[in-house]
Amino acid sequence: MENKNATAADAELVLRLYDLRRESEMRNARNWFAGEFWPHSFADVEQTMMKFGSPQSRYLGQVMSYWETASSLVVRGALHPGLFFDSCHEAWGCYAKIKPFLKECRAKFMPDFMMNLEKAIEGSAEGRKRLQAMEERMAAMMEEKMKHKTPATEAA
Repeated sequence: MENKNATAADAELVLRLYDLRRESEMRNARNWFAGEFWPHSFADVEQTMMKFGSPQSRYLGQVMSYWETASSLVVRGALHPGLFFDSCHEAWGCYAKIKPFLKECRAKFMPDFMMNLEKAIEGSAEGRKRLQAMEERMAAMMEEKMKHKTPATEAA
């Protein structure tokens, strides 16, 4: 992370990003993404994205574009990277879910798909360390989910 001190403008921007996450529709999208969206393959991501008009497609687009936009503020120097790291833990969860499918998403949708999020997270040793921890937690969560999966819960 950079050594320069964060400014009051950086702090205002972080608070604004927080307020946007609290908006009702965004909260619904974040809840869906965190709790229900667990892609196992690129096909899962693609099918969700391509269900135009569905809440899931809208939610996926909303969460990804939010974190891509927030990350662009870091990458372009408008937001202190340390404040992003300190206050935007959720970005790491978003990236960890999409990372396994980035190459395919870039080939199918656009070459710079989620590029700013990737740069913001993987651009420092501190960010990569948090990502590794997030990936480990998510793998454990998936394993736990699979233990409790039954035909009845899969159909739900």
